[in-house]
Amino acid sequence: MPFAFLSFTLQLSWTSVWFWLLCFIGLVWLRRHFALNRAGNEPALKPQDADGSSDPWPRLTVLVAGKDEEDNVETCATGLLSQDYPGLQIIAINDRSDDRTGEILDRLAGQDPRLSVVHVHELPAGWAGKNHAMHQGQQQATGEWLCFTDADCRFHTPRLLSAAVRFAQRNGLRFLSVLPELETHTFWERVIQPPAGAIMVFWFPPEKVNDPRSRRAYANGAFMLMTREAYDELGGHTRVKAALNEDMHFARLAKLKGIGLRVIQGGGLYTVHMYSGLRQIWKGWSRIFYGCFRTWARLIVSAVVLGIFSVFPFLSLLLSPLLGPNTAGIAAAAAFTLIAQQTILWRFYPLSGMARPWALTYPLGSSICLAMVCNAMTRLAGLRTQWRGTTYPGGA
Repeated sequence: MPFAFLSFTLQLSWTSVWFWLLCFIGLVWLRRHFALNRAGNEPALKPQDADGSSDPWPRLTVLVAGKDEEDNVETCATGLLSQDYPGLQIIAINDRSDDRTGEILDRLAGQDPRLSVVHVHELPAGWAGKNHAMHQGQQQATGEWLCFTDADCRFHTPRLLSAAVRFAQRNGLRFLSVLPELETHTFWERVIQPPAGAIMVFWFPPEKVNDPRSRRAYANGAFMLMTREAYDELGGHTRVKAALNEDMHFARLAKLKGIGLRVIQGGGLYTVHMYSGLRQIWKGWSRIFYGCFRTWARLIVSAVVLGIFSVFPFLSLLLSPLLGPNTAGIAAAAAFTLIAQQTILWRFYPLSGMARPWALTYPLGSSICLAMVCNAMTRLAGLRTQWRGTTYPGGA
């Protein structure tokens, strides 16, 4: 009898802990409405940001590097050439491509003198491919401001560059990163990209990143605009030559050196199609998670937070009928938590450029993200990273 009572007490205790943990998780999700409200107050870049000043335009050089980007590079380059920025210099770097990337760029350069092409044939030891390509390109840059972008970007307004430069000038910034809207074409992109983006928002909330008193630092390599003086002060790409997430390293250095850094939404002025198939998504986001979090502590915390706040409520609802009698409370708490979760996600997904019903796939997407965070940990164990046809030690 005493053993039966003890067993009942332990079962009741664990059931109670489970129930109250789920209720706590639900309340945390509801509290995130306040964070979304704050994020909604953060400014987004607008074409009209280019107006309202008669100051002379500083010289601007845009650098874009691409490796085997024949499917994207012409759209990207023509979008840059359509910009209304006066006296614009565009330097495109063909980084060891085995496809028609170089040929396409040479043809476009022959049609417009604002575009010049640098062909990179070898990658020196100790360099990541993109960083070496940008390093080669910037040596020909004449701009007082430098803008680094990617070959898979699509520019939807000719005023993007002029708006970004005027926004930076008006706000006294030396480093501005404009966030893209993500294009999603396949099922797995729509399932995985929003939860992956949510992880980044968790670690790098905009109000913290944009607070000079905070050490939180973030930038997106799809669009990094900085003065030439700031670029040199950061040490250029030589300082981050081995990093596969050079944007994050630049952001951290900018915070350490007190260089004015700001990250803002792009307002749909340009878009990026990051990855296509599940295999590419897996490799790409594993690399991003490794490069952004870098330590066992952050990766483990990310895995724990994902597991408890995103996956655990859904598993609790699925498993509650299998746990025997007296688990209706767990099922009810799990249902409450999932409803609370969805109230946030139905607001968050449109901000990610996604239709609201895709929020219903969040448990699946967050489970895959949890696996990718665990995969990122293998880089800390010394496994190699293969990216864009090049193999790097660990996570570089």
